[in-house]
Order: sequence, then structure tokens, then C-alpha cells
Amino acid sequence: MKFVDQLFVVARVMLRVVLGVAVLWATAALYFDVRISWLQIPLAAIFAFGTVAVWVFVRRPWKLLTTIAGFLVVLTWWLSLQPSNSGDWQPDVAVLPYADISGSQVIIHNIRNCDYRTETDYTVRYYDRTFDLDQLCAVDLYLVTWGSPNIAHTMVSFGFTNGDQVCFSIETRKQKSQEYSAVRGLFRQFTLTYVVADERDVVRLRTNYRKDEEACLYRLQMKPEPGRKLFLEYLRRVNELRAHAQWYNAVTDNCTTAIRAQRAAADRAPWDWRMLFNGHLDELLYQRGMIVTNLPFAELKQRSYINARAGLADRSPDFSELIRQGLPGFGPEPAR
Repeated sequence: MKFVDQLFVVARVMLRVVLGVAVLWATAALYFDVRISWLQIPLAAIFAFGTVAVWVFVRRPWKLLTTIAGFLVVLTWWLSLQPSNSGDWQPDVAVLPYADISGSQVIIHNIRNCDYRTETDYTVRYYDRTFDLDQLCAVDLYLVTWGSPNIAHTMVSFGFTNGDQVCFSIETRKQKSQEYSAVRGLFRQFTLTYVVADERDVVRLRTNYRKDEEACLYRLQMKPEPGRKLFLEYLRRVNELRAHAQWYNAVTDNCTTAIRAQRAAADRAPWDWRMLFNGHLDELLYQRGMIVTNLPFAELKQRSYINARAGLADRSPDFSELIRQGLPGFGPEPAR
């Protein structure tokens, strides 16, 4: 009986922890996501203090049932919030890309190529380009860190035998009044966008204009057919997001977890904690043999930083080629 009593105590403690987290989340959801600004603080306060009052003055089991009911009401409301592609967007995410696919020929519209003077002073330009899937020969991963080494921004770039590169960066689509916040990214504050861009845009922005960011570049050990399949998965999501907006989430649908989620369940790699703490994603890829392993990992990572190379290449039309020359896993010609 003593063991059963201990289990009962543990279960009660765990239940209260879960309820406490649920109440904190619901309070934050009301504070961040209520669309009428003057109601945000009052509603969040009423919910939080009301829940405390229930636990002080209401008898069991009604205090438990009332708390669960209150959480479910907030959750139902929160899930009903719908994203939209209409908005006063920041200029670098105002135009959505899309693709026309016909056999092995792909036309990508609105490939972004910003001309940067500073990080915040730039001219946005777009172009369309046709890609031949039969010429896709390389898939590369950018891992960009700043501040904490545990969190990174990932970008995937596809290379073709004619020298073309097109890079995909999964980001928040912010309105002009918004700035990114990791906490707000846990709620329904930002929509999700796939930026399709020239590497002289999304890579140079991070290596040459954001001075606190460092980028590593790795060649993924991927044969052409899986590479083409991954490329088409990206384009499918690009077209889906143009047709129907989707919420960004800093945990479940961010720059790394969205890559996994866009794939069919049978094609997804096994889950690993480094997919969430993606600053260590390159270590995971190294262990799984998805990047070159002929060097110790620490040396490979050190030799894969490209900021200095990007600074020298800067406005060169051969930017993509120059930042790759001599990197581990990259030959004079793209890997086939």
C-alpha cells in the first residue's frame, strides 16, 4: 500500500505540473494573440487570477474540472485563429514565390535577389528562372548561428550542372509593425514563408551584413534522385503557402522542423533532439553519414565556416562558386 500511496502522490504532483503549464500557456496565448490590444492584458489577468481563485475557493473535483474546461475554451479559440496572406508586409517578404512544374522543367517565379547597402537598407528585386530537374546535381546545407550555439537558422541550396544555385530559407513572414521574437514565435503571431532566393541575397545578408552571424556550408551526401525529390517537396510547400497561409511556430514549424514536416511520413528521418536544438544539426548529419566524414567533426566544422570567403566574394557574380572552393566535400565540380 505504501508503494501505491507514493504513486498516487507522484501522479497528483505531475497532474498539477501539467495543469500549471497549461494555465501559463493559456494566459500567454490570451496576452499575445487576442487581436484587440486593449483586451489582451485584462483577459489574460482574468483567466490567470480566476484560475487561482478556483483553486483557493472551489472544492474538489470541481476545481480540476473548471481548470480543464477553462484551458479547453482558450485552446479552442486559439486553434480557430486563421492566418492570411493579406497584410502590410515588410518589403523583403511582400511577394510570394511560386513554381510551375511540367515534367522535368520547373519555372520558379519571384526568386528574390535583394541589393543590400546595410542589413536594413536594401532594394528588393525578383526574377524568374527555369530549372531542369535532370541537371540537379548537388544539395547543400547552410547552418547559421548567432548568440547561442544551440540554435541556428538552416537553409538548403540546390545546385545544377550549368552553375545555377537556388536557395530556400524558411522564415517568418513579418508585417511592417512586427519584429521577430522567439517567445512570440510560440504563438500565432507570424505566418510561415519559404523565401526562394539567389545565394547573393540570403547568404550574403547573413555573412556580410549581419556581423553577429556565422555560417557553415556543407555538401549533403545525396544522390540526384533523392535531391530532385527534395527539391520538388520544397516547391510543393512554396505553392501551398501561396494558396493558403500557415502559421509559423518556433518549435513545430520552424526553419528545420518544417523541412522534416514537408516530407511524407515514410520518408522522414528518425527524430533526434538536435532537430530542435538545431545548432547541433551538423553533428547529427555527420553521425548519420549525410555529410563528409573523412575529417574529425571538429576540424570539418572549423573548415566549413564561410564568412571570410563570403566577405572576399561579396558582389562577385561568381559568389556561389567562390564560397565553395576548397571546402571539405566540395570538388572543383559539383558532386554528382
